[in-house]
Amino acid sequence: MKVHILDDWFDTLRGLPCFGKLEGHDVTVWTDHEPDPRKLAARLQDAEALVLFRERTKIGAELLSPLPNLKLISQRSVYPHIDVQACSAHNVLLCSNMHSGTPSYAAAEHTLALILASYRQIPQQTASIKAGKWQSGVGRTLRGRTLGLYGYGRIAGAVAEYARALGMNVQWWSSEQGRARALAAGETVASSREAFFATSDVVSVHVRLKPGTHGLITADDLAAMQPRGLFVNTSRSGLVAAGALEAEIAQGRIHAAVDVFDSEPLTDTAHLLLTHPNVLATPHIGFVTEDEFELQFSDIFDQVNAYADGAPIHMINPEVYA
Repeated sequence: MKVHILDDWFDTLRGLPCFGKLEGHDVTVWTDHEPDPRKLAARLQDAEALVLFRERTKIGAELLSPLPNLKLISQRSVYPHIDVQACSAHNVLLCSNMHSGTPSYAAAEHTLALILASYRQIPQQTASIKAGKWQSGVGRTLRGRTLGLYGYGRIAGAVAEYARALGMNVQWWSSEQGRARALAAGETVASSREAFFATSDVVSVHVRLKPGTHGLITADDLAAMQPRGLFVNTSRSGLVAAGALEAEIAQGRIHAAVDVFDSEPLTDTAHLLLTHPNVLATPHIGFVTEDEFELQFSDIFDQVNAYADGAPIHMINPEVYA
């Protein structure tokens, strides 16, 4: 098959063991990002299969219409960036392994890294010593503090394990069903939503972005956080009400550590979340490790091969294949 891989910005996949699974296919790897669907379609005229790097490219009718040869889109995990109806309308099969029971440990580790780096002022201290100024301030200790995890899921569970290893207390908030599962597991659930935000030294959000969770974290939630509280988001920017985090940060009362943004790639160097001293920002690298890529793309390439062999797996819109 003619397979096109999108958005491999650092040309990483060719160097991974799993890339060998594509032997025998005609593979094109695109190492830049083309946001214009018409220009992107011009590149992909001969593509029979598209391989996606998570949510870096949105897939809709405008891209699919000019691609008569396209038969398969292969990716991993959730797909809010893909118009499944448009895929079906253009007879394109979407395959995505939802990896039930397997959290992204890379994302969980990055969450912990952001918390530690923020509390110990690692970016500021590093900049200070490089500038010949030695220490630049005084950090804070995590042991004995309370981590509030919003969303009772797999990644949050891994973060909870790491936090407890550091001696932190962990409490939860989630949907009604999530809270029920947490209580059944013997976890500590806050008495109310307001209490959750008010009594957590650190709040970290781990929720899937879907129509029902857009703007889940409100301005009132952030306002309820204690002074110097740390808000962490390694999930999706859309989980926070538009402008709410920026407005709260502008007051200088709380801190934030964020790996996700409303517009990505974020290249506006004047953006508040990149310039305010209370914010530690990273460029959506929670899942960006060689180990995570090997895990994810091994599944993705298996899906390409299964389709080529006439026995597709992990079909999201199987009616297209039928």
